[in-house]
Amino acid sequence: MSRREQIEALLKDEPRDTFLRYALAMEHVADRNVGLALEVFAELRADSPPYVPAFFMAGQQLAKAGRIEEARSVLRDGIHQARIQGDGHAAGEMSQFLASLGQFGE
Repeated sequence: MSRREQIEALLKDEPRDTFLRYALAMEHVADRNVGLALEVFAELRADSPPYVPAFFMAGQQLAKAGRIEEARSVLRDGIHQARIQGDGHAAGEMSQFLASLGQFGE
């Protein structure tokens, strides 16, 4: 059984487990299934409260896919959520990555 299959089996018992869902998204990234990864990251971002690391990873994957405007938008939302949740470290990392993309476009 692959790691992804193990995570999916665990999710059957705990479908709302944030860590397992994030781990599944990361397995999709590793398997180069970016579309599936982005779907899971979107679900995590829609949670209440949103899962802050999902914003950063989604932003990175969108940027790699050449979807720069979407990446910028996700990162801005992530920075906002990180600040709300008191996660200055994550806000700083996302701000740096956003700056590397050119915050306001080319």
